[in-house]
Amino acid sequence: ALPGHTQDGVQDTSFRWQCVDQPIGKLLFRRFLEGAPEFAAAAALWSEIEAFEQCEDTEREASANRLKSRFFTPGGSEHCGFLSSTATALPTG
Repeated sequence: ALPGHTQDGVQDTSFRWQCVDQPIGKLLFRRFLEGAPEFAAAAALWSEIEAFEQCEDTEREASANRLKSRFFTPGGSEHCGFLSSTATALPTG
């Protein structure tokens, strides 16, 4: 399949393709989130998750705890109450 197209040749309009995989789409979507007060916490969460993915293994637990208290805990500084309980559940297994 061509880049930006699904297996059957249809143009990919998915969120992942438009706002995550494409650098300009990602930049524009992040700027949109950062510019809207109601979405600022989502923008910050996205940035912190990307930083978490890049951190050393020895730093992961502390980083995860900061993420949890800041974004996933009611009363946290940037609580993302819009996330479902499934999205914020601890991994099992």
